Amino acid sequence: MAGVARGRRLIAPRGHDVRPTSDRVREAIGNRLLSMNALDGAHVLDLFAGTGALGIEALSRGAARSTFVEQDRTALECLVKNLATTGLESQATVVRSDAQRYVEAGHPSAAASFDVAFIDPPYAFDDWHELLGPLRARVAVCEASRPVDAPAGWEVGRSDRYGTTVVTLLHHVGHAGHGGS
Repeated sequence: MAGVARGRRLIAPRGHDVRPTSDRVREAIGNRLLSMNALDGAHVLDLFAGTGALGIEALSRGAARSTFVEQDRTALECLVKNLATTGLESQATVVRSDAQRYVEAGHPSAAASFDVAFIDPPYAFDDWHELLGPLRARVAVCEASRPVDAPAGWEVGRSDRYGTTVVTLLHHVGHAGHGGS
């Protein structure tokens, strides 16, 4: 963890299907977004949130709000504990939902526009175009086992490999967000 939550350890479900983003990858993503001035005062969406590590990192580095979307009850319990441990729960909204349904406006806050969306699905996930199509965010940070191709309305800004993880930064064409740059 960097920023105001530096030094706090996050918990993850044991023996579970949650694959928390490694410290190295989380730090690289945070540094990239800071260099883009994308986090200061940002409204962040953390889809497939798991432990909440990416959204919590963003809050710790200056984001104003984060909405966490996760459907697994055990992962959500860890996420809520992690928010309490970092003292960032007042800046968070936690939603128990399937990520795709959430993005397709299954929840009232899904219609909101976000500055940054973190998308870290299971590596077998392959519905990127269906998920990104209706997503209203200025930047999407996609974690996968291979680079994510940009669907219509998005362009690839950068793609970096960290071991078995590939992080693709997508920019929404013509999108205006809440803040940042």
